[in-house]
Amino acid sequence: MKKKINMPDKMKKMQKRLQDITKDLHNYSVPSEIRNNEQQLPDIRENAGTVEEAEMIGRIDEKLEILGRLSGSTAERTTFVPIWGFGGIGKTSLARSVYNDRKFEIHSRVWVYVSQIFDLKKIGRTIISQLLEPEQQREVPHDLHTINIRLQKLLVEKKNILVILDDLWEKHPSQLEKLKAMLMQGEGCKVLVVITTRDEGIANEISTVQPYNLPQLSDEMCWGIMRQKCNFETRHDKERLEPIGREIAKKCKGVALAAQSLGHMLKSKPYREWDWVRTNHVWKLSTSIDASSRNEVLGSLLLSYNFMPPYLKLCFSYCAIFPKGFKMVKNHLIYQWIALGFMEPSSTFSNWQLGESYLMQLQEMSFLQGCK
Repeated sequence: MKKKINMPDKMKKMQKRLQDITKDLHNYSVPSEIRNNEQQLPDIRENAGTVEEAEMIGRIDEKLEILGRLSGSTAERTTFVPIWGFGGIGKTSLARSVYNDRKFEIHSRVWVYVSQIFDLKKIGRTIISQLLEPEQQREVPHDLHTINIRLQKLLVEKKNILVILDDLWEKHPSQLEKLKAMLMQGEGCKVLVVITTRDEGIANEISTVQPYNLPQLSDEMCWGIMRQKCNFETRHDKERLEPIGREIAKKCKGVALAAQSLGHMLKSKPYREWDWVRTNHVWKLSTSIDASSRNEVLGSLLLSYNFMPPYLKLCFSYCAIFPKGFKMVKNHLIYQWIALGFMEPSSTFSNWQLGESYLMQLQEMSFLQGCK
């Protein structure tokens, strides 16, 4: 009989193996003809059209405000409307709701996840590829000069375009001017651009109308998100849990990501664990008003991490070898987990099925972002 290895020991033994392969994985690349046939875990922010409107609770007034700013400016052929606020407050969800609004059904719509690595060529190529028909995808240029020329022609052809530039971090004015120039096109077309950013300075620099500072959610809205994520209405003990749930919602301090993470974590959990979350010391991390909301996100994710079963912690920790914003190929990631022995033996599911289940759990807990 094989000696059973407990998970903490297994995690320690795997640590050195992870360090040994990290360098090779960072240098690993897949030929394009193979990568095109692989199922990726694209960032949810690059696939706004696949997300249901029902996922966003509240923000009706905020959405109307953004729509009003987009339609109210007639002085510019291209209108830039920034949405700014700290991480996790719901900027991307609001932009997604605008993107999916039926007001823009006749528009050509483009979604670009910019990220901390600002690459003007990549932004231009992404916009072009989403405006082209599938059979024209080989026509996407690579040099910046040709990208600008091709983009000018496409924008005029399409007439009405909505572009979402999600998660912009670039602060240098000259780079932001180049980005604006790329989308400031000639007569005969109307381009509407919504930008999400954490930085007020970036919002002011790139805007053509007043930037919108997204306010925090109300406690009631946070409770609504938690109710949705934990399937609260199906609980037989919901009357007993509701007072505790509302207290936990207040601790989210208006941060959508915190409410979402906590809601999923509490799904199917008994009363004592709800009460444990309510009284946990992690909420004392907040030391100031400015830091409070950011720490609520960290606190909620820390609590969710502590609730993770050991096998899921192991798989999630492995993902730390990839840089922020990296597009993980689903098949490759599961194969790596399997090769490293991260899958617990099961008589019911294959290793591959377990890997897919682990990915889904991490996405639902907001530890990975991708399409469900």
